[in-house]
Amino acid sequence: MAAAHEEAAAWSEEAARRVWGGAVPLQVHLHDADVTALPPPPPFLTLGPRIGYLPLLIPVIKAHFSNALPPGVDTVWFEYKGLPLKWYVPIGVLFDLLCADPERPWNLIVHFRGYPSEILSPCEGEDSVKWSYMNSLKEATFIITGNSKSVMNMSQADQVALWQSVTKGNLDGYKNISTRLKLGPFEEDGLVQTASTERQQSSDEPESPGPGRPCRVPVRFYVRGVQEDLEDIEDAMPVSDWESVSYINRPFEIRKVEGRSYITLGHALQTLLPEFFSSDPQNAEELGSAGGGSDTTNSSRSSQEAEPASASLREATKQAKVKLVRVQGIELDMDIPFLWVANNLKNPEYYLHICVYVSTRKQ
Repeated sequence: MAAAHEEAAAWSEEAARRVWGGAVPLQVHLHDADVTALPPPPPFLTLGPRIGYLPLLIPVIKAHFSNALPPGVDTVWFEYKGLPLKWYVPIGVLFDLLCADPERPWNLIVHFRGYPSEILSPCEGEDSVKWSYMNSLKEATFIITGNSKSVMNMSQADQVALWQSVTKGNLDGYKNISTRLKLGPFEEDGLVQTASTERQQSSDEPESPGPGRPCRVPVRFYVRGVQEDLEDIEDAMPVSDWESVSYINRPFEIRKVEGRSYITLGHALQTLLPEFFSSDPQNAEELGSAGGGSDTTNSSRSSQEAEPASASLREATKQAKVKLVRVQGIELDMDIPFLWVANNLKNPEYYLHICVYVSTRKQ
């Protein structure tokens, strides 16, 4: 038994290091309107960390194009096939969601003028990204523990160290700080405490979900529609606007049940997204009301994270067929244990990001 436990721990450690070491090869082109020198500068090749964010790459990108840029200062933004990219979504998630056929390198266009404020929320560089990350961490902590005290009570030095570990891909440094938040690992009965344990808990520690309350896993979905008659997912039409993507936050509640070995990823998805994963409307309604399918409503959520699911996509996918599910760039088997996925493939803000492609029927 001890050997099996050690082997499982080793696999988890390896999975975490692969997630943190994962990167998307990028080829960044300067938009034609921003070119002020001839010949135009060559594209910039770099690796975008999967758990990182596009604005964090701006200093090295700007340095590469500096001799060709127009004078003045403006907010930098990125585009893929005409779609402005949301700066607060991790690079790996953007790639999994927008590239049905993984494009390597991923060809992006960078703009140094004309920020599309009607589409993208304001971004003031790294400070905005850090704020968004910390807000997501607070939200995830609230889901897991019932409040966000552990994050709110972090010292300024710990907040800086935690953020720097994320920006530098330093998993060991991240663990040194994040373990103090007492947020994991997720277990079926791992967060249930006795009354005596609760009395011993200091006011500065995160509250327990309480006796009998299930473990709750923060999950963030990105649901994209593709053509109903699509034979190969690689031939999917590009995402033309963000209205065609549903952005959904839903925690998954796990209750220990006698006689059940584990919860599969497939069961978790059916419970969390019955409107997309169940072809039986009555079954979908039952799954949706059975728990684990409610939208997160924590008041600390940032404005960009509060985007509602696209009503048009929900309507179009009442009889949709799931074509593809990606987590950290991997197409997972639906029989894999959901808790393994949540513990080992989550992002540093403790959210499990899942990209879902569904076929949509034209109305």
